Amino acid sequence: MSTPAPTFLQSTLLVSNREITVRLRSKAFRISTGILLLGVLASIVIGSIVSANAEPTKVAVQRSVINALPDLRQFAVTDVNTRVEAERLVRSGAVEAAIVSNSTVSKLGITVIGLHSSPAAVVAAVSVAPDVTLLDAPKQNPLLIYLVSLGFGLVFFLSAVTFGSTIAQSVVEEKATRVVEILMSAIPVRTLLAGKVLGNSILAFGQIALIATLSGVGLLVTGQSTLLGTLGPSIIWFVVFFALGFVLLASLFAAAASLVSRQEDIASVTSPVTMLVMVPYLLVILFNDNPIVLGIMSYVPFSAPVGMPMRIFLGTAQWWEPVLSLAVLLVSTAFVIMIGARIYENSLLRMGGRVKLRDALAR
Repeated sequence: MSTPAPTFLQSTLLVSNREITVRLRSKAFRISTGILLLGVLASIVIGSIVSANAEPTKVAVQRSVINALPDLRQFAVTDVNTRVEAERLVRSGAVEAAIVSNSTVSKLGITVIGLHSSPAAVVAAVSVAPDVTLLDAPKQNPLLIYLVSLGFGLVFFLSAVTFGSTIAQSVVEEKATRVVEILMSAIPVRTLLAGKVLGNSILAFGQIALIATLSGVGLLVTGQSTLLGTLGPSIIWFVVFFALGFVLLASLFAAAASLVSRQEDIASVTSPVTMLVMVPYLLVILFNDNPIVLGIMSYVPFSAPVGMPMRIFLGTAQWWEPVLSLAVLLVSTAFVIMIGARIYENSLLRMGGRVKLRDALAR
């Protein structure tokens, strides 16, 4: 009695399990992952230490309300006589906030003045919530915006290139050693491609999810819960977008690598795909607060995994935009997988020189 042939799903899972097992057994992979996680943890701890050692907040206090205030020893207090003087110090940056008399508006008899945002620490220090006046429109901290954009861009770039290169090397190695011919005698070509993409996508997603979890735990342990509350939604969306975006990129890396038969030719055929990863990395760093550039990036499949999370962090994206962007990415991924599978299938058994893209796309 003959054994029934494995189904598409069974074959895909078999190949993906092999990819995951080989990768996890690699000492280089374990070391690089450990270094990456330590780097993330170190950045969180350093940020906590820097914030803990920061100079006390400078606050201007109108003399007429000093006796009505609680102890403000945690602040560097500057006494002023009038509200005009206090506002001048806030606008000039000499102090970060001011507390002035205002018996006509606030029942407490005071008003806390800020520049770009409500000075939460000062508001909390006066115990009862006073009337708050902002002298300028709210705006995110530029340094924090840069660091978040750098984090999203760097993690996306490194993970995509690292795992994409692994797929490319695996494809060429199997093709050069003719192992692929043995594999194709047992399972269809598209199943082999699906297994490679699935296995490496699981590893990449697992690494990103681990980084996100470690970041959240690190922020909580170091007492940076406020920052976690600000970053949380954008991190979650980044993980979701990365999971789908990497499948698209992995398909391209595998298809591109199938065009050649030598390891030394991998860089030449995968460089266009690498550029598709590098461009979003550069754009999100250089234009991290540009609403037009980030808006365009949010709907371009190759840059959406970093563009949309940045807009969510900045609060410039409407509630429906991440869903629409994800739908665009899903359709694009399905199309790329279809094209990539054709290239992979038509090129895998062609040895020797580089296969022309026109021939690889031919039916």
